[in-house]
Amino acid sequence: MNNVKVIFLSFVLNLLFLSFAFSEIIKKIEIKGNKRISDETILMFSGISEGQNFNNLISNEILKNLYDSNFFSNVSVKFENSIIEINVKEAPLIKDIKISGIKADKFKKLIKESLILKPRGSFNNFFLSEETKIIQSKLKTAGFYFSKIDPFIEILDDNMISIDYRIDLGEKSKIGKISFIGDKVFKDNKLRSILVSEEYKFWKFISGKKFLNEDLIELDKRLLKNFYLNKGYYNVEINASFAKLIDKNKFELIYNINANKKIYFGEMKVVLPNDFDEENYKNLKNLLVDLKGEPYSLYSVDKILDEIDSITTTEEFKSSNAFAQQNIVSDKLNIDFVVEKSKTFFIEKINILGNNVTRENVVRNQLEIDEGDPYNEILAKKSENNLKSLNFFKSIKSTIVDGKNQNSKVINYELVEKPTGELTAGAGVGTDGGSFFFGVKENNYLGKGVAVDADITFSTDSVKGNYSITNPNYNNSDKSVYFNIKAEETDKLKDFGYKTNKTGFEVGTSFEYLKDFNLGLATSSFFENMETDSTASARQKKQAGNYFDSFLKFNFDYDKRNQKFKTSDGFRSNYSINFPIISETNTFTNRYNYKVFNEFYENNITSFSVSLASANSVTDDDVKLSERLFIPSRRLRGFEAGKIGPKDGDDFIGGNYSATFNAQSNIPRIFQNFQNLDAIMFFDAGSLWGVDYDSSLDDGGKLRSSIGVGVDWFTVIGPLNFTLSEVITKEDNDITESFRFNLGTTF
Repeated sequence: MNNVKVIFLSFVLNLLFLSFAFSEIIKKIEIKGNKRISDETILMFSGISEGQNFNNLISNEILKNLYDSNFFSNVSVKFENSIIEINVKEAPLIKDIKISGIKADKFKKLIKESLILKPRGSFNNFFLSEETKIIQSKLKTAGFYFSKIDPFIEILDDNMISIDYRIDLGEKSKIGKISFIGDKVFKDNKLRSILVSEEYKFWKFISGKKFLNEDLIELDKRLLKNFYLNKGYYNVEINASFAKLIDKNKFELIYNINANKKIYFGEMKVVLPNDFDEENYKNLKNLLVDLKGEPYSLYSVDKILDEIDSITTTEEFKSSNAFAQQNIVSDKLNIDFVVEKSKTFFIEKINILGNNVTRENVVRNQLEIDEGDPYNEILAKKSENNLKSLNFFKSIKSTIVDGKNQNSKVINYELVEKPTGELTAGAGVGTDGGSFFFGVKENNYLGKGVAVDADITFSTDSVKGNYSITNPNYNNSDKSVYFNIKAEETDKLKDFGYKTNKTGFEVGTSFEYLKDFNLGLATSSFFENMETDSTASARQKKQAGNYFDSFLKFNFDYDKRNQKFKTSDGFRSNYSINFPIISETNTFTNRYNYKVFNEFYENNITSFSVSLASANSVTDDDVKLSERLFIPSRRLRGFEAGKIGPKDGDDFIGGNYSATFNAQSNIPRIFQNFQNLDAIMFFDAGSLWGVDYDSSLDDGGKLRSSIGVGVDWFTVIGPLNFTLSEVITKEDNDITESFRFNLGTTF
């Protein structure tokens, strides 16, 4: 074996020796055949120059370098009498690239951006076949698994070509069935409810989620993993998802799940630098004690880290970082939440890039850090999240590079903008009648971050119009300022004895005072004309006429929900108060709402809510009919909206005080085979009382209550809700309803 190695090495060395032994000096270089590309450019790519030694290795290197440039379809090298002659045939120049067979311009643009070949670039046959593969991949990602691509090349004058990718999309591939295999723990129906993708059904003719889409499948895998991570399965594996053809154009989408062992929170502690104040973390440490023994939850870990981040920003040492050190012992996960001081450096400059429409000050207003500040990792992350929450950008990328000084850095925010206009419409129907809504909104008017919104709503008994302007960062502050113009005509003559026309405006501001705690201040002024019919009582007719009212409103909102849609944990508390400034009725209004959510057991979400309100005149005047309180049907199911409490003749007149209590819980496993159906049970109670102009009409705040069941169905045309109620307590004049449904959507 050693002898073979020696012989081979000797052969290579001799070959190299012969190559250099017969080399000659290059005295001249001649280039022929080029028309578009200059001699200098070709020489640069060849990598040779006069005065070099020429041999076979040099010749091969020239050929390789020129072919690698992709500028030439053919190259030859000839050496005679110390002169190199390089003959080239230039590759055709691409005039344009077309995508035929696809109507959607956005999809065409996406495909073109992914291609290697570009207009005004040189053509290469190898890249043509590669690009066919790229386009095929994009089409499969969009669900066109049976598409065909025929690249057509048109030869033009002056060595130019035009490329036309002729695409036959075929029928879009449908999801015939979604299955789960492996150690999945949960029922298939529960897992399907988590996914964005859904099985094809003939009634889902609008939804695009029923088609096979690789991007959605990847999203589904992440959603499944997060679900398991929040249920205690720390080591869950969503190994793969793949599609199996089960019909002509229908696939079975299969998710392979390995849940592994359920893990519980063990010992947890917060590890702080010596100079941090432990007293600031007292409440957090109590939370860790409460979590011990509970199933592992990624949401809980993230919540703790967010809380630590919030606390550490108030510490003297601004440059800090928090992370979780995790260690599994048997079925227990022990976690050290470590807070460490980062190396301090200062922000020399912040560059905002890619904001072609959005003004720079709008972006900077969202940043929690500023030039000249010490860098803070926590505030930097929050800044990026603030920018994402604007919803002005497709992507946001932040990078940190060295500044001019050793202890300074430059932060670059690279932004890719997206359209910010919205056109919305909606329709609804229910036991109270129907409605139609239309609206136009621009969320980033003139790039100033200002939202401009106009909408109109038609319903059975009213027409409402609204125009609003909202500046979320007024005068480069963190305060939101808004201006609304409203016009409304409401006809309630039949059941409530009055009709009103109301026009006016509202100006207000809101801002975050503390974490999750928002304050609001607004003033409003309205002109109102009120009419009553011939059957109305004398006391009601007395209120007919014209009114001018001006109010000052304060709002306090504390929101600790884990998410705003399909909330499963947390609470929200809201209090608002209206003071009359200039008012002919001088009505003083208070409203308080509280709602708490809890998941008492697997797949069960229970909520409790309380609502209190009062409307009183600060003078001896009566509260006019349009400002009196009524209880809507959503808060007191089993009763028609507003049709309980005090009456004047045949008309319900509302009250000065109202109170409601609601308890609601979903019923798991009722509709296991229908992912968009949810069964609920509820208990409602409420009371309405107080008649300032005639106490004899007051019914003394008698309690109304009901129990019932319902179904929430998320249909293709919007959410459909059915409730079946049984009244427990009522009064003789109350109007009840055992069945209610509502259907509505926006599109």
